[in-house]
Amino acid sequence: MTKVNAYSANEPAGKLEAFQFQLPNIGNEEVDIKVHYCGVCHSDLSMINNEWGMTQYPLVPGHEIVGEVQAIGSEVKGLKVGDKVGMGWYSASCMHCNQCMDGKQHLCGTAEGTIIGRHGGFADTVRGHWSWTTLLPDGIDMAKAGPLFCGGITVFNPIVLSGVQPTDKVGVIGIGGLGHMAVKFLKAWGCEVTAFSSNPDKEAEILKMGAHKVINSRDPEALESIAGSLDFILNTTNVKLDWNSFITTLAPQGKLHTVGAVLEPMEIPAFSLIAGEKSVGGSPLGSIALTRKMLEFCVRHDIYPTVEEFKMENVNEALKHLHDGKARFRVVLKA
Repeated sequence: MTKVNAYSANEPAGKLEAFQFQLPNIGNEEVDIKVHYCGVCHSDLSMINNEWGMTQYPLVPGHEIVGEVQAIGSEVKGLKVGDKVGMGWYSASCMHCNQCMDGKQHLCGTAEGTIIGRHGGFADTVRGHWSWTTLLPDGIDMAKAGPLFCGGITVFNPIVLSGVQPTDKVGVIGIGGLGHMAVKFLKAWGCEVTAFSSNPDKEAEILKMGAHKVINSRDPEALESIAGSLDFILNTTNVKLDWNSFITTLAPQGKLHTVGAVLEPMEIPAFSLIAGEKSVGGSPLGSIALTRKMLEFCVRHDIYPTVEEFKMENVNEALKHLHDGKARFRVVLKA
């Protein structure tokens, strides 16, 4: 049995409180991670507030975890005690369905969410399956690596999935926790990057992180000025927008891809797609193998999220900072 010290939400929208619980004896294929840092994602807020209707209380949030292996089961492969590792939204998958066997474990129908029906990384210890416990490459900055395991892979996956080319002209809607990482990835990919933002105060920062230009996402004339020019647009926002205006900015055979969890139906006229052979898609995170490649890409190009660090005991302050829209651009808790 392992005693874990954590911070839990005990009711919707409730403040997090100190919480202790016991993990059973470690399973043969399980790994215990000593948490060093854990990112704070907007999905943590959604789970705390039960916005998706699947939260079980008490809830220990946190799914952007980096730390070191402190215990392993007898059948764990490729890991040893002391290894520096990370874990994201998923902590296990079945490893026998067609998706898992095809290397698409993130599409497993029974994949185990790190904070769904179990406790996550706002704690001193997290447990998961060895396959979803990813070795960190040498030279990575652990203090900034946590958000790569959710926000990072969420925006990296569509670049690969959609076959984005270095010569492409691309757009990113919403330059926040997800969008700012997308801008950095696409700049390093070689693309010409247009950032869509409704906050003029961010423009200088957005240009500094690699965007070639910034367009006001709520200005119809600004959108019209780049009509037919973009090969790929990645939406990272969760708000209702005039989607047809963005589709109009796509070149023929262009693609609008969303990773933002827009809760309202997206109104997209069929003829806007048909006329230019355009398409709309979406995706969750990415596979285990692609996560490893993303980490190598980040080390090679020195790409990290822009983070603000809080101590773990100041978790409620960190959550309020994110909730109030003050994060620039990801929040990380230090254990």
